[in-house]
Amino acid sequence: MYKIFFIMAFVVSLNAQMIDAVAIVVKGKAITLYDIKKEMKVSKVDAKRAADALIRKKLEEIETDERKITVNSSEVYDDLKKTASRNNLNVSEFYKAVRDANGMSSKDLKIKVRERLLSQKLYSAIAYSHVSEPSKEEIAEYYELHKENFAHPSSFSVIIYQAQSQKALEEKIANPMFNAPSVSTSEQVLPYERISPELASLLEKTPQYSYTTVLPDGKGGHMSFYIQSIESAEEGGVGSVTNQIKSMITAEKREQVLGDYFARLRLNADIKTLREVE
Repeated sequence: MYKIFFIMAFVVSLNAQMIDAVAIVVKGKAITLYDIKKEMKVSKVDAKRAADALIRKKLEEIETDERKITVNSSEVYDDLKKTASRNNLNVSEFYKAVRDANGMSSKDLKIKVRERLLSQKLYSAIAYSHVSEPSKEEIAEYYELHKENFAHPSSFSVIIYQAQSQKALEEKIANPMFNAPSVSTSEQVLPYERISPELASLLEKTPQYSYTTVLPDGKGGHMSFYIQSIESAEEGGVGSVTNQIKSMITAEKREQVLGDYFARLRLNADIKTLREVE
């Protein structure tokens, strides 16, 4: 009995050690087998692409440290506050909306925002002076090549369900015939151009005749949108999306510069592969 238990414990311990084993060392920073397996699962890529992505991430982290680039808590909070404000929410309501939508805690959200801000600062430090503003010809060509990506609904016809109690609202959504005096409804047509990008994205992703997730209403209560119909897609021409295209072209140019930069950095970096992952 004890012998069997000992063998099982040894096997479990051995498996744990293999999972946590170091697979790659980038300038003294370890990437474990577990890290690679996790990246494969999250990004849905094979082991080589997962390893390449993690090596790039490690190089970015090292470069950030060497350049002494930092992001403080005030910068993170200001970014969250701006995003919340675009959606007519305060920061606490925004935390709750994110948690209800995808289960991400406020702590995890702050980590994600901090990582994004660090990346932006690093990218600006490396690529800013190398990226020129797109010309009118570049913008027009990009629009013609990706025209289908700039079509969007002109408006959404919705029924807005609102209640102070989230539980009452969820019961009403689960059973629309349920008599819930505390839940108010109003029919509205929401023009695409007059709502926040986050709300527009949510409504676009919600199938017709379905409810969105429950969201804070900015007044201490809760709300959900029932999609009655979506007005036909509109193409506003290149003039209506010039700034958006500028940002997209600049981002692509910047990523090209950064890709080349980190490719050269990788060639000269001390990178050791200790274990292959399949």
